[in-house]
Amino acid sequence: MEELLERLLEECRCYIQEGHVADYIPELSKSDPDAFGIYIINSDGRHTWAGDCRQSFTIQSIVKPILLLQALLDNGMEAVQRRVGMEATGKPFDAINSSDQALDSGHINPMVNMGAIVMCSLIKGGTYEERFQRLLSLTGKLAGEEEIGVDEAVYLSEKAHGSRNRALAYLLKSYGLLEGDVEEVLDCYFRACSIRVSCKALAHIGAVLANRGRIPLTNERIFPSALARYVNAILMTCGMYDGSGEFAVRVGVPAKSGVAGGIMAVAPTRMGIGIYSPALDEKGNSLAGIRLLEKLSQELYLSIF
Repeated sequence: MEELLERLLEECRCYIQEGHVADYIPELSKSDPDAFGIYIINSDGRHTWAGDCRQSFTIQSIVKPILLLQALLDNGMEAVQRRVGMEATGKPFDAINSSDQALDSGHINPMVNMGAIVMCSLIKGGTYEERFQRLLSLTGKLAGEEEIGVDEAVYLSEKAHGSRNRALAYLLKSYGLLEGDVEEVLDCYFRACSIRVSCKALAHIGAVLANRGRIPLTNERIFPSALARYVNAILMTCGMYDGSGEFAVRVGVPAKSGVAGGIMAVAPTRMGIGIYSPALDEKGNSLAGIRLLEKLSQELYLSIF
């Protein structure tokens, strides 16, 4: 497996030159565009890796399935479904409105910014700090890293340049889709996107989802299997933004990307995959990372279709 990963990594390295590091958040523009790594954790607990797989970066939108999971654990499926839809929008992740009609919960899903901001408002806790710490704790458990934390420089950069997300949040508030203090909810979202991870952490998250809520090797259950099916289904249809349909055809596994260059992929019952390559395509997905996943899926017959 290591030889396969090394070979595929080198075959896909050329695609890095076609992408661009995200610069709308100034701190992200400092990323090394040539960084490229992959980490795989099988359902039986075996680990395999190649490249720059231990380099840390911020989770960005890969936190969205975790926000969804926390909201589901705190509120149940029916309550969450009343607040956010399940259909792909076909629009960019930060689109102001995915419909020409008045905004309602059916027009957004948990994998776009609007839906994720709503998920932040559904986390239970007596104070904002308690709610965020509960999210951080769940993220650490899923990632297999108890000492997980926030990149303060990226968080402050996100907050200072988050005008579009601020507009999305106030639009949600104006339509009655967002409860609580808007700035507090936004702060939770900015901090959540700024959690530091690695390819290994993303692979561990993917492996738990692949194992239907259980940690590989120890078999400890973190959440019910029904929630794993729910989250994986949303990832399959919406996880790669407006490139989700093409990704489903070419790769065929549930996955989530982030603008820092990470991809977390789930091969149900088989493995979790974490990839890092910060050079992005025009839709905000890691360009070389998608090519690597496509080749890996073909080699290992990972597609669920």
